[in-house]
Amino acid sequence: MRSTTTAYTRPLDLRHGHVDLGHGAGGRAMNQLIADLFVRAFDNPALTRGDDGAVLPAPAAGERLVIATDGHVVSPLFFPGGDIGSLAVHGTVNDLAVMGARPLWLSAGFILEEGFALADLARIVTSMAAAARTAGVQVVTGDTKVVEQGKGDGVFITTTGVGALPAGRNPGGACARPGDAVLVSGTLGDHGMAILAQRESLAFESQIVSDSAALNGLIEALYAAVPAEAIHVLRDPTRGGLASTVNEIASQSGVGFELDEAAIPVSAQVRAACELLGLDPLNIANEGKLVVVCAAEFAEAALAALRAHPLGAAAARIGQVIEDERRFVQLRTELGGRRMVDWLAAEQLPRIC
Repeated sequence: MRSTTTAYTRPLDLRHGHVDLGHGAGGRAMNQLIADLFVRAFDNPALTRGDDGAVLPAPAAGERLVIATDGHVVSPLFFPGGDIGSLAVHGTVNDLAVMGARPLWLSAGFILEEGFALADLARIVTSMAAAARTAGVQVVTGDTKVVEQGKGDGVFITTTGVGALPAGRNPGGACARPGDAVLVSGTLGDHGMAILAQRESLAFESQIVSDSAALNGLIEALYAAVPAEAIHVLRDPTRGGLASTVNEIASQSGVGFELDEAAIPVSAQVRAACELLGLDPLNIANEGKLVVVCAAEFAEAALAALRAHPLGAAAARIGQVIEDERRFVQLRTELGGRRMVDWLAAEQLPRIC
């Protein structure tokens, strides 16, 4: 995200202006957009150098680098509990954090549509900067492109994150073991149902709010309470929800899962909305929840650590890992029966992140 600090005679009109093709052409207009909006919002020494990349310090001795990237095309751009800017930060921070890493830096690529209101862009960038500060990360480099009107959808954002993985932390999808406990950090389905309700103008008795949040603080609290070797898998159950996430872990680890329906936390609003629309909350996306697979002897300590954090107050132990060469995920229903929990077969709610 190269920029200059040149002062232009006509200031950028962030109240009434719109994105035009010149904002992506590499000339004065693009440099003004970057300097007046992006650099001011994300201000840090690596970014304000104005180079083609960021020069970053090496991680501490014994730490390894973790990198993750994600594209964000959510529609609508603004929703109860967040927007595409904060979501872009949270999504990549969480991808790093569930690897056990300490998120440090982000890059951000913006695809802007000609005619997009600069006021809305400023709102998104301001929200993104606030989310980055809260998560303790810096946006240190980026890129801006503009496409013709009708060939985009306002704004798309791609974020890439870099984090440092401390020695001794090695969570991974292939590390679940029979006998392990399965925990979730809170209620499921909030983000996906918030997006659907906003998109379709669905009116419920009380508003459903996205759970979009950065999980790195919650995960650090977990590691402070439980030995690193006891934490086998960490996942954020985004697209495909809990069902796809647990099936992915079962496939990677060569195990089965047995979940308890009565123990799985779902808010009354989300449950009612899913029943009305014929949806399964286990398939609905989350953007601020954590799945933990840990050694059973440390499950209570892990659960206490999650519940002591604001993002984990509704944490619950929802099942266990079992031996099963078929790699099935089974759910003990509230009626006393069993059913299979399969992968999400198709796109249930498009463009939710």
